[in-house]
Amino acid sequence: MSKPFDMELFLAGVLTGSHATRQRHLRQAKATQTAIAERWQRDNPWTWQRKHLAWFLNHHMNQRAESTRYYYLLTVHLLTIRLGKPWEFQVLGEGQHL
Repeated sequence: MSKPFDMELFLAGVLTGSHATRQRHLRQAKATQTAIAERWQRDNPWTWQRKHLAWFLNHHMNQRAESTRYYYLLTVHLLTIRLGKPWEFQVLGEGQHL
């Protein structure tokens, strides 16, 4: 049996800001990880593709408040920095579609 992926260790090098901000990013990164793992059975960020994060932001989070989606976008930005990917995302607002 393998050990669960340690999101805190994964993001340690890119987390900055106050303790509350770092904890928010960790909590949101773990929520992102859980949603992607349930949908695609990929619990390790190293196996994620751009489509996984785009789905999370634009479909899984579509019923959340705009401010919540914005804060998750910031966390996804940190994840992409840590992965070393040039991916950019935009959270779709009310009435927008892919």
